[in-house]
Amino acid sequence: MLREVEGFIISETPYGESSKIINVFTREGVIGIMCKGAKSLKSKNRVATMRLTYARFNIYFKSGKLSTLVSADIINPLKRIKEDIILISYLSYLTELTSQVIKQSNNPGIYDEFIAGILKIEEGLDPLVITNILEIKYLSELGVLFSLDECVLCGSKTNIATIDADKGGFICLNCLSNEVVVDIKTIKMIRMYYYVNISGITNIKIDDNIKDTINKFLDLYYERYTGLYLNSKNFLKTLSNN
Repeated sequence: MLREVEGFIISETPYGESSKIINVFTREGVIGIMCKGAKSLKSKNRVATMRLTYARFNIYFKSGKLSTLVSADIINPLKRIKEDIILISYLSYLTELTSQVIKQSNNPGIYDEFIAGILKIEEGLDPLVITNILEIKYLSELGVLFSLDECVLCGSKTNIATIDADKGGFICLNCLSNEVVVDIKTIKMIRMYYYVNISGITNIKIDDNIKDTINKFLDLYYERYTGLYLNSKNFLKTLSNN
């Protein structure tokens, strides 16, 4: 059955001398596609079947089996991202993270959030903020999202003073012990990250200290509660610290 699908190539595997198999993330999940001759320099599908490509694919679809590529057309070349080592590192990390998330959730909304995120980075929006937004949203799909409305220790919905990865979420004034109190704007921003529609973001202006606090919290929270240890994340940290 001939079919057109939109998707993002999350991996590719050589097959023979000139062909390859690509795994394409779509709204319906991951589709494996055999791309005959696509490694050849003369192939019209060579560029459009490379990893980290957002494209439209015409395929002979086979449910539960490898589909076969007929043609591919790039939707957005992501030129800004692919010309910047930092941005391509963010894209690689988000791709690896998303690949792990969809193993645990078949929510089609993950695809839309992921594509919206990378397109916002391509537009020039802050890659750290977009990444953190996706990380918070993905926690829900992974089943480990902390409560966004109450103290993790007593359940109080008032006087939230800080957020702590070791304790697992928000902490109110009554339960505060030796945790570092964060700016109230940080609490509000974390909630906003979860609820915001990524496609609707047109500008990002967030204090650097708030961004740093949220990012460090998420790094530690992912380490504590998700069980995901991604090489692309370690590489991104190395680049960002240089």
